[in-house]
Amino acid sequence: MFAVFHRMIAVTNYTDNELLTLLKSDSNSAFVEIYNRYWASLYTAAYRRIKSRELAEEIIQDIFTNLWINRLTIDIRYSLHSYLHTAIRNAVLNHLEKEEVRERWKAYLKALSNDSDDSLEAIITSNDLSALVEREVEKLPLKCREVYQLSRKEHLPNKEIAARLQISEKTVESHLTKALKTLKLQLKDSLLSLLV
Repeated sequence: MFAVFHRMIAVTNYTDNELLTLLKSDSNSAFVEIYNRYWASLYTAAYRRIKSRELAEEIIQDIFTNLWINRLTIDIRYSLHSYLHTAIRNAVLNHLEKEEVRERWKAYLKALSNDSDDSLEAIITSNDLSALVEREVEKLPLKCREVYQLSRKEHLPNKEIAARLQISEKTVESHLTKALKTLKLQLKDSLLSLLV
């Protein structure tokens, strides 16, 4: 027992490089020392960004779990400190990006559930949905697509669209209404599939 205790005490005095060497040799003691040595600073770094104790602890747990799983093959080119803090920074950024995207899609879906065409217009002018909208616009019937593009892209009034396409203003309004309703339905389905 004394020998084990003595070995654990000695590990606390090891440099990071020495601990890494031991870790690659499957040393539990080295892993525990790395955990104890860096947990507090990693927690502080994570909590400062995400303001959640539970999430910060969860992210740190994942990082140390990955460190242990990959202990035999891990390749740390600079320093253990740099490796762990880079890992925590990337993990936090990934979490924040996912949360931002999730909240953005929720907002889009909420607006899409509104029957107002104005709310739909606010959504489809967003850069985040431009590519998705383009794909759905291309699927519209020819006349609907032409009317939609002239109205929403070239910002032409209905009267000018009617003159250019040689149709009545009432027909322009009908095509535009049909295009918006179709886009609303298709975009809602597409966004829902992205959230699954």
